[in-house]
Amino acid sequence: MASAPTRPVDLYPTRGSREELIGRKDPVVWSEPGTPGPFWARELEEYDRDGFVTVDEIVTPDEVDELRAELDRLVADPAVRADERAVVEPRSQEIRSVFEVHRISPVFARLAEDPRIAGRARQILGSEVYVHQSRVNVKPGFGASGFYWHSDFETWHAEDGLPRMRTVSVSIALTPNHTTNGSLMIMPGSHRTFLGCAGETPKDNYKQSLRMQDAGTPSHEALTTFADACGIRHFTGPAGSATWFDCNALHGSGDNITPYPRSNVFLVFNSVENEPEAPFAAPVRRPSFIAARPGDRS
Repeated sequence: MASAPTRPVDLYPTRGSREELIGRKDPVVWSEPGTPGPFWARELEEYDRDGFVTVDEIVTPDEVDELRAELDRLVADPAVRADERAVVEPRSQEIRSVFEVHRISPVFARLAEDPRIAGRARQILGSEVYVHQSRVNVKPGFGASGFYWHSDFETWHAEDGLPRMRTVSVSIALTPNHTTNGSLMIMPGSHRTFLGCAGETPKDNYKQSLRMQDAGTPSHEALTTFADACGIRHFTGPAGSATWFDCNALHGSGDNITPYPRSNVFLVFNSVENEPEAPFAAPVRRPSFIAARPGDRS
C-alpha cells in the first residue's frame, strides 16, 4: 500500500493556544548580489534591512490617470459590486476593495506584467513569479475604515498554505498618500521575526477578515513590544509612487476621516518555487480570487 504524502515541516506555526515569536528562517532578498534588475543595490539593501523600500515614481502621471479612471469604472460597475470579489464598507456600504483586478481588467493586467513591477518582484524573490493576489483599495474621505496591524504572511501561511517567506507586495498610490488620510504604516525590521498568533481560524474566515481582521491579529502586548523595538513609519507620497514590502512586515492603516480620498492598487507576487500547500492553520484554503496558485494563471 502506498504511503500517504509527507506533510511539509511547519517552519512558522501559528493560530495555536498562545502567541509565539520565531526568528525568520528565510532570506529577505533571494537573488544573488549583483543580479540585474530595476532596483539599485542600495534599494535592495534598504529593503533587506527595513522590510520595505519606496520608489518615488514607479508609474507616470499619464499612467496614473488611466489607472484611476479604470478604478472608478470598476467601482461604479453594478456587476462588479454584485460580484464576490467586491468588499463593501460596513458603515457607508461603499466599495472598499475589489480583488483579482489583474484578471477582470486589462489595464491592471498590463500593470501586473510590466517589467518595472514584475521585474522588481523577480529581483527580490530570485525566481519567476506569479500574482498571488491583486486588489484595488478605495478609501474615500469622511470615514473610510482602516485595517488593523498584521503580517500578511501569517494569514497566507495559515489560510493559503504558503510554506516560506518568498512573497512580496507592492502598494502603488493612485491618489496622494498623506499621514492624515489613512496611509500605510509599517514597523521597520519587524519582518525579521514571525509572530505566531493565538486562536483558531473560523470556517470561511475570509468573509469576515476582508472587512475586519480578527483571526491572526497580534495582541496589544506583542504589538507594543514590536513598536518599541522597531518604531513605526508612514508611507506617504504622490500618486504614482509605491512601497514594496516584505510579506512578514507588520503593517496596518488608520481610518480616513479627512476630505481627501486615498486609493491604491495592491499587487502580491509569489515565487513559483513557493507553491501553496494545504493551509497550515485553517480548515480549507481561501478562494482563488483571494489567493491564487500557479496553476490558476490564465
